[in-house]
Amino acid sequence: MSERSGTPVRTLLLWCPDWPVLAAEIVDGVPATGPVAVLHANRVVACSERARAEGVRRGLRKREAQGRCPQLTVVDHDAGRDARAFEPVVAAVEEVAAGVEVIRPGACALAARGPSRYLGGEEAAAERIVEHIAQTCAVESQVGVADGVFAAGLAAREGRIVPPGGTPEFLAALPVEALGRPALTDLLRRLGVRTLGDFAALPAGDVLARFGFDGALAHRLAAGRDHRPLAVRQPPADLTVTAEYDEPVDRVDAAAFAARALAEELHERLAAYGLACTRLGIEAVTAHGQELHRVWRHDGLLTAAAIADRVRWQLDGWLSGSTGRGGTRPARPTAGIIRLRLVPDGVLAQAGLQPGLWGETGEERERAHRALSRVQGILGPEAVVTAVLGGGRSPADQVRLVPWGDERLPARPGPPPLPAGPTDEAASPAGAVPSGGAARSGGVAPTAGVARSGGAARPGGVAAVPPWPGRLPPPAPAVVLPALLLAAVHDAAGEPVVVSARLAVSAAPARLTVGTGRPAEIAGWAGPWPVDERWWAPAEARRRARFQVCLADGTALLLAVEAGQWLLEAIYD
Repeated sequence: MSERSGTPVRTLLLWCPDWPVLAAEIVDGVPATGPVAVLHANRVVACSERARAEGVRRGLRKREAQGRCPQLTVVDHDAGRDARAFEPVVAAVEEVAAGVEVIRPGACALAARGPSRYLGGEEAAAERIVEHIAQTCAVESQVGVADGVFAAGLAAREGRIVPPGGTPEFLAALPVEALGRPALTDLLRRLGVRTLGDFAALPAGDVLARFGFDGALAHRLAAGRDHRPLAVRQPPADLTVTAEYDEPVDRVDAAAFAARALAEELHERLAAYGLACTRLGIEAVTAHGQELHRVWRHDGLLTAAAIADRVRWQLDGWLSGSTGRGGTRPARPTAGIIRLRLVPDGVLAQAGLQPGLWGETGEERERAHRALSRVQGILGPEAVVTAVLGGGRSPADQVRLVPWGDERLPARPGPPPLPAGPTDEAASPAGAVPSGGAARSGGVAPTAGVARSGGAARPGGVAAVPPWPGRLPPPAPAVVLPALLLAAVHDAAGEPVVVSARLAVSAAPARLTVGTGRPAEIAGWAGPWPVDERWWAPAEARRRARFQVCLADGTALLLAVEAGQWLLEAIYD
């Protein structure tokens, strides 16, 4: 039957009576055999058969429904619950016939031509679908077949198969309430139009002029001219790959061999659908029933080799775990792996990552990506890392190294862009009195004052609230030491320079000694900038003050004093 010619499509519609009640039983365990009513906006939208026997009807208010049935169980309407509970029913219908459209939770439709041809007729197809739903989901349902979705829905309420061409006659005897438009129905009743046949007999132009577009659409439905195409849903593709092993895999080399074969199978399956993977789930089950799961993320597209590498790395981590005797790594599984499963958790079309306008994702980038991925495959994921800038108070906190290909997410939220020029991001803890650390000739330019917590106005009229109080002001140091070096700072008289709890410097720094090296003259200095972190957690609390110093040979350093000890933190270029 052609939709272009205006002929309605022969439609098979599956309807599950009182679906909101059944969904409440499936999800929340409310027994549908008792008197149950589902309420929305204090009115009954669905009720069980037992409740209808007690006089409960749709549209009643809660108090009136409970007055008619004192034992009534009231359940709030939840559209999400209805949809989740109906998904297994739709999946069961798709096991018998393809091209299903979900009308609403509790009703779905499909073109009747296909199932009727390979199941031996429309009646046989309807019986097969109803039986399959009952066996698979333990849900009672009814099927109606007619020309068009609207007529098929009304036929499903009677479990009826309307013969081809008989839809207008079937609709003519039904009351106008079947349209499901209360305002239009009330108006038609007052005009003396009581059946769909009476409504369909009215001239189409008069109906459009009197009732508008919605009335004209209802007029077409009443005449059996519903010929809209079915908006069929596409069943999700099963992209998961699984491997079963008769002998438990407990060696890393055997696991790596199995991982490569499984990775190639997954990549081929994705390529068949024109998809690529960006997030990979790796699941394993041991012979003792232990379940292991890990998700790997990747900024680009995971190739077959990249998938195999990540599976191998993960299996190596699992099978090489600690024995439970004081190791910091997770304990090794007590038995070998008998099942390995790869789940493409994040997929997108292969054309989803288009080259940029100036070729920033072009051939050179791909060549570099392949080279770095190959190095990772040889040396491991931690062998190639990239820096991710974020927030924090010290240079070490503001940089996070992540393995190549992983998501580049900062460990801490970064601050917004700051205005250029000398600026101060330090903040004094409550009750502290900042010192007026001055710059000396030839030294590092000092900051113009110290900002209090809460973001005081800066000199020059620039007001700012720093996102990380106590953050080191720019410029950032060029070299951040992975481990702080012990240092000593003395004044001109040779006495150690001390910073009090109120940030008062005992004397101007004059000489610096790093470790066992020779003392160096300090030509200029700026600071201190205090940091009081996590004072509410005694085990993690840290209080320090930072200084910028410039040596006589032109070297600029970042120092910190903590618990009376001077430390070398970074080096400026």
